[in-house]
Amino acid sequence: MKALLFICSFFLTATLGLSQNTEADRLLGVWEPSNGKARVKIEKIGEKYYGKIVWLREPNDPNTGQPKVDKNNPDASLRTVPLKGYRMLKDFKFLGKDQWDSGTIYDPENGSTYKCIIKMSDNNTLDIRGYIGVEALGRTDVWKRLEVKK
Repeated sequence: MKALLFICSFFLTATLGLSQNTEADRLLGVWEPSNGKARVKIEKIGEKYYGKIVWLREPNDPNTGQPKVDKNNPDASLRTVPLKGYRMLKDFKFLGKDQWDSGTIYDPENGSTYKCIIKMSDNNTLDIRGYIGVEALGRTDVWKRLEVKK
């Protein structure tokens, strides 16, 4: 009887863990910020979520014709790093209830990094809130999931 209870509890625990990962992984995919200037692919590495720029509306600098770089980065050694491929979302953890927290978002337009929380309002919409200090003193941007075309 004890062996049967152990086996049942094992499978119940495994199923609950699997459903949580499935829910958390809904964040994965390619997303477009409201300004339409970029597309960001959110990936999972270990137990955390990261997002990198995979497309830019204007990929090249109009003055040089070269790929755009992170010219506003406060670290001078990073100002020559291309924006395409740049990891702008880092270290997000799934909290449950369609929320990911404990991460940061980098804004290449001003070179600033902010604490960030991600909330999924539906399967195709993210509310990305960057803030300094207190979440109430931040700004929210709405990102839309891009449909995969076959």
